[in-house]
Amino acid sequence: MLAGRHILLVEDDFFVAHDLATSLQTAGAVVVGPVASVTAGQVVIRQTSRLDGAIMDINLSGELSYELVDMLLERDVPVTFATGYDGQIVPRRYKNIPICEKPLNLRSCVAALFP
Repeated sequence: MLAGRHILLVEDDFFVAHDLATSLQTAGAVVVGPVASVTAGQVVIRQTSRLDGAIMDINLSGELSYELVDMLLERDVPVTFATGYDGQIVPRRYKNIPICEKPLNLRSCVAALFP
């Protein structure tokens, strides 16, 4: 399911990002990032022509990633939130975006991203 897909990984925790990137690569994905800040995410999204999906942490060292989500949705890139927060923190306008709770189950997260 992931073979050759370009997945943007937005995560500020180094260990979580490393583990998730490794798992995605093992499953055949091309990992874009990981990026750990909104600013870095903006640059990567603008400079990357192919993004097939994105796994996004909501809180990036105190910055909320919703601006990045908007950029991705404008490009019709599917997004899944990966967060330790309760889903009620997510603004209503993102109610259709799946939420994967940390610790992540990669299989469930990928199934939510590509139903």
